Amino acid sequence: MTELVVALLMIINGEIKEARIQTSMSECLKGKRVAMRNTKDSVKYQCIKSMAELEKNIDGSLSIKKLILE
Repeated sequence: MTELVVALLMIINGEIKEARIQTSMSECLKGKRVAMRNTKDSVKYQCIKSMAELEKNIDGSLSIKKLILE
């Protein structure tokens, strides 16, 4: 299934290593601030609004399978 999502990206050496669905842009920016306090300089975080291919987990929650960057 494809939907428009707000995602918090973890970027290491210019490559997206992880993408997490967030409920809103404000929650994403809050998570970004918290994550940046606890990481090294080589790790960057970015909030984006993008289309994404989603998949259901065993517990019924959704996770990002693939980002569709335009």
